[in-house]
Amino acid sequence: MSAPMIKQLPLKLRAAAKNDVRSQFAALCYRIKADKPEVLLITSRGTGRWIVPKGWPEDGMTPAECALKEAWEEAGVVGKAQDRCLGLFSYAKMIEPGVSYPCVAMVYPVRVKSLAKTYPEQGERQRKWLTPKRAATRVAEPELARILRDFDPRMLR
Repeated sequence: MSAPMIKQLPLKLRAAAKNDVRSQFAALCYRIKADKPEVLLITSRGTGRWIVPKGWPEDGMTPAECALKEAWEEAGVVGKAQDRCLGLFSYAKMIEPGVSYPCVAMVYPVRVKSLAKTYPEQGERQRKWLTPKRAATRVAEPELARILRDFDPRMLR
């Protein structure tokens, strides 16, 4: 018997200092096709690297809600996020050429019901469905690769 899920509370944000590590919330968007999981990767706007949708915390939203919002804006995902954090990864967020901030992204699973044809960042990114193992080979961040490689949607039940 598994422990009951504890509902996440909405965030209350404070101002960050320039040297603070920034937190972001990422969406591991997935679907089941022919009884096998597939995950959705998108390209970054600046470099075209393969990434998962992610964005900044928003006041009054839970981390999972923030991840779902970013999945919609960046990839056109219509789906349902779970409050269960799958893990986290670190990376340097480029703000402008030569300026980056250290970031930690917490990853939340999003079960995809459909992909919209039109969405806020549609002309700025590509999206691609891959097996979790293949997706792990496309991302640059080792911790994210591990989360993707180990992802099994059966663990979410």
